[in-house]
Amino acid sequence: MLTLAGQRLYHLLQQQGITNERVLQAIACLPREQFVDEAMSHKAWDNSALPIGFGQTISQPYIVARMTEVLLEQEPNPKRVLEVGTGSGFQTAVLAQLVDQVCTLERIKSLQYQARRRLQRLDLYNVSTKHGDGWQGWASKAPFDAIMVTAAAQETPQALLSQLADGGRMVIPVGQTQQSLWLYQRHGNQFIRTELEPVRFVPLVKGDLE
Repeated sequence: MLTLAGQRLYHLLQQQGITNERVLQAIACLPREQFVDEAMSHKAWDNSALPIGFGQTISQPYIVARMTEVLLEQEPNPKRVLEVGTGSGFQTAVLAQLVDQVCTLERIKSLQYQARRRLQRLDLYNVSTKHGDGWQGWASKAPFDAIMVTAAAQETPQALLSQLADGGRMVIPVGQTQQSLWLYQRHGNQFIRTELEPVRFVPLVKGDLE
């Protein structure tokens, strides 16, 4: 059952071109106010990015929906997905409703801890979390049917491409002052790259942070 705020967001995302019903439902049903600080809760359902501390943000709902929809266009739908940049855990929670297993990396340990607690409160137990460097991916869990990167890399990390299964998809923002969202599709050792749209993300920083 959608709340009024959820219904408004559902229809707004539809108007912005999101057509995947599963994605719309997954986003509109999540209590977004639980993923931001209490002081920001009155803005939780706005279609905008919001600060979550440590110079990081919870992404605009449209971008969450767009990136998720692009991954789910893969045939068959991905079963195991790597998310690089857990952040608040909101995008993680959306994916966890739609795929069998989510493996998510966060370089800032306190954000990883907070996100894990939120996911447990929502009874989302098909998620593995790790504190680590997103540029390196999660080799021991590879290959992944799909990879989603939620921060902008200066260049596409080769480690992530190598961890993508044959036939898999990766969605990643790339760039510094000007950023674009890119889709990579793997076919054997070949990668087909498609530019999707301009975006604005925090940078994908190398290394991890206690």
